[in-house]
Amino acid sequence: MASRILMSKLSPTMEEGRVLQWLKQEGDAVEMGDAVVEIETDKANMEVEAMGSGVLRVILVPEGDTVPTGTMLGVVGEADEDIAAVLAEAETEATASDNGSSASAEAAAPAAPAAESPPAPPTATVADAASGSPAPLSSAPPTGDGDGDGDRVKASPLARRMASEEGIELARVSGSGPGGRIVKRDIEAALRGGGAAAATVLEVGPEVPYERVELSQVRKAIARNLVKSLGPIPHFFLTSEIDMARVLELRKELNESLKGSGIKIGVNDILIKVAAQALLAHPHVNVSFAGDHIRMYKRVDVGIAVAIPDGLITPVLRAADSKGLQRIAEDTRDLIARAREKKLLPDEYYGATFTITNLGPYGIDEFTAVINPPAATILAVGATREKPVALGGSVEIRPRMRVTLGCDHRAVDGATGAEFVATFKDMLENPLRLVL
Repeated sequence: MASRILMSKLSPTMEEGRVLQWLKQEGDAVEMGDAVVEIETDKANMEVEAMGSGVLRVILVPEGDTVPTGTMLGVVGEADEDIAAVLAEAETEATASDNGSSASAEAAAPAAPAAESPPAPPTATVADAASGSPAPLSSAPPTGDGDGDGDRVKASPLARRMASEEGIELARVSGSGPGGRIVKRDIEAALRGGGAAAATVLEVGPEVPYERVELSQVRKAIARNLVKSLGPIPHFFLTSEIDMARVLELRKELNESLKGSGIKIGVNDILIKVAAQALLAHPHVNVSFAGDHIRMYKRVDVGIAVAIPDGLITPVLRAADSKGLQRIAEDTRDLIARAREKKLLPDEYYGATFTITNLGPYGIDEFTAVINPPAATILAVGATREKPVALGGSVEIRPRMRVTLGCDHRAVDGATGAEFVATFKDMLENPLRLVL
């Protein structure tokens, strides 16, 4: 019996995936469990295994194409098996994906009668640098959306969501729906004609050359997730400067004792350990906001922000509160290496209860970071600098580091966050307390 190869939902945030490489070609023999195609998710590159044995009869999605989760990528069956019904099913699913959601969204939001609506505004066009095809862009100011909100552009819910995800300004798109309402096909037309880049082109002028760079799945996920963070989540930030002299001495002594073992403890490893211990002392910071309640986690899972060529990924060190410095150093290096190779498993990059992002190695002294949901906190770490400091009536040169804790005010109050920062600072300035 024919089996389907699907674009499976391989992470909680995955909405679509890109086919990177077919590992089997049409006509190749396939055994159940064989890896048949490699796909790019929003976090990692992963292989999809065959659910049955036979021959790869047909490839439905070529390499390089991006499709929604649930899409049929190919079919495995016997060499002489009739797979017409399975192919018809794939065609039906594709049609439903293209039209079904649009129809339901348009029906859910009735448009104003055409007779009561102003005529569609005049349009300007912007040529896409890659294709040269024009995209319709409105030159008129925003109008009402037919729902009683006069200062909003008229657009269907689906069109609004698509525009938000693709970075298109609705005010620049000409609507083809009733009364000039922007619908799904208008956003798709803007995308085909360079609508996503239109704002930039209009600002700098059409004579300035540019290169169109398609978004990777990682970059799309960043765009989707972070607008769900900084906008809806009420952030506040707490900054403190920490004396790092004793930590640096401790790190030097530890690495001397580990010579020849192949293990080297970094400052970031110590920060993870100290943060985990401080969170145990302040469980009301190791939380997330869940609508009608707050989740207070009984384990500390630390997310470590890692820069990769096409974005940012946050591998998660599980149960950091129960691990020693040597184990933390080993595990984080493995996670970071596989993150950069896009070889993490889904449960290795989702669900941190606390996140650390360190731009110190890039020479950044201080910054604020956007919270990575579902966590309610994120710690931004700057560079350690030699500074003159007043101590006991004299001035000394000391290594100092600034950290900024970003908090979700729905789950963490100012005093609660400040108490955590104070404990974190005290532990770093007196690292022997870690053994108590």
